[in-house]
Amino acid sequence: MTSTVHAQANTLSSGAGDNGGAEGPDGPDAFAVQIADQVESFTVAVAEVAKGDDPDAAVPYLLLQISQLLLAGGRLGAHEDIVPEERYEPDTGPEPDMDELRERLALLLAPVDVYSEVFDPYVPRSTPVPSRISDDLADVMTDLRHGMAHYRAGRVSEALWWWQFSYLSNWGPTASAALRALQSLVAHVRLDTPLAELDGLDTDSEAAETAEGDLERQAGRVMAAEIAAPLGLRPQPRT
Repeated sequence: MTSTVHAQANTLSSGAGDNGGAEGPDGPDAFAVQIADQVESFTVAVAEVAKGDDPDAAVPYLLLQISQLLLAGGRLGAHEDIVPEERYEPDTGPEPDMDELRERLALLLAPVDVYSEVFDPYVPRSTPVPSRISDDLADVMTDLRHGMAHYRAGRVSEALWWWQFSYLSNWGPTASAALRALQSLVAHVRLDTPLAELDGLDTDSEAAETAEGDLERQAGRVMAAEIAAPLGLRPQPRT
């Protein structure tokens, strides 16, 4: 991340008067350790899911992992503004390549990867746009690993600053959107409710780029009964 972002985010990192919840480079407090542990747990878990060794458990397991990560995000969002020790962000080296993980997740989630999302619910008359769970998870992983690079280098306040800032600006909304899609999917299956027609949702379409007009129809009705078994879900029996 460039120094420009650091400067632009001073509204987040000013006024706290501490070093971001860390006692020093050699003694992070419990808050920093807990956030780092949750970040590490999430990145390891998603990487394991992407291997595809247990596809039947992918959706419920991702739902659980994102829910737990967003608890850490909520703690970061509620925390006072974290101040990094340095004015400009130290270089962490090249960003990790998430393409393989993204492709593996896309293959694993192929029947339900694309979903409809409103980017900002407080923008009047926002037009829903197609998104991909696989893209969302890869994006979140990039942000989290960037902060982890600082943490492992002993720059605890820098890591906390980055995780807090990127939670508010990127990975928080992205993870929340993916969680909503996964929760909806689980609900459709467990409540034995068919999913609506996909109506041509495609993140590569012109409609996705412009967020205007009708999305071209390209997929038929996907029934909960058809995707339940491959995704490790079972409908809830009717009473």
